[in-house]
Amino acid sequence: MIPAAFDYYRPQDMKGVLALLQEHGDDARVMAGGHSLIPMMKMRIADVPHLIDLQDVGGMSDIIVNPDNIRIGALVTQAEIINHGLLSKTAPILREAALQIADPQVRSMGTVGGNVANGDPGNDMPGLMQCLDATFTVVGPDGERHLPARQFYEAAYVTARADDEVMTAVTIPLPNGGYAYEKQKRKIGDYATAAAAVQIVNDGGICASASIAMTNLSDTPIFSEGAGTALVGTSVSKSALDAAVAAMLDDIDPTEDNRGPVAFKNHVAGVILRRAIENAWLRA
Repeated sequence: MIPAAFDYYRPQDMKGVLALLQEHGDDARVMAGGHSLIPMMKMRIADVPHLIDLQDVGGMSDIIVNPDNIRIGALVTQAEIINHGLLSKTAPILREAALQIADPQVRSMGTVGGNVANGDPGNDMPGLMQCLDATFTVVGPDGERHLPARQFYEAAYVTARADDEVMTAVTIPLPNGGYAYEKQKRKIGDYATAAAAVQIVNDGGICASASIAMTNLSDTPIFSEGAGTALVGTSVSKSALDAAVAAMLDDIDPTEDNRGPVAFKNHVAGVILRRAIENAWLRA
């Protein structure tokens, strides 16, 4: 497939990016790695007369591990997440999830910012960022805003980011406890049929806190507060796992597609979530 004709821009700074967005309005889109936007352009799902490439804009390619949080620039690639030693030690769930995204070629170009910013419910990072209680930094004509990941996604491809704003960074509180990112997919490179991100804290054999999010089971990623609450105060027994799965099933709303009917997706979601909780609890 070949995309429709478009004008290509590669500004050197954010001022230039914002000027182009204001000049061309709804006809302009920004691109980080291109692995979300370019396929949509090729399939003529997205019509982008003016394409703005962010690759030459500085200040968005760093990974900074602070004493209480982690800041990841929007242009950081999945491969850089995987290969960053300190990040892998302080937030290993990021590496675990990134290794399950597509294939090495995609991971070498696909960016964190691109994965979370466009609102694709099948992408892996949005649900993970909700699990980790991340904050997204966006910049626009009126300055900088900080948007919680758990409030960012409104519908499929619809987010709280305005059209004239650009995502610049993701900030994550320093994770603690056990973790797991589990994903079921048909083949390498495919979107998940269901995926689960879990962070859980074990205090003397009792779950002190749990954070759970699911991917590709609704038109947005789903942060299931009820599923986490079902585990808190328990020893993560079978009955607690059953309650967490039941709470999550109440929150998701899958639709039938080429990955299977609704009943199958609900079944897979339960299996994947149970597996993720069990693995996270073992690590805790």
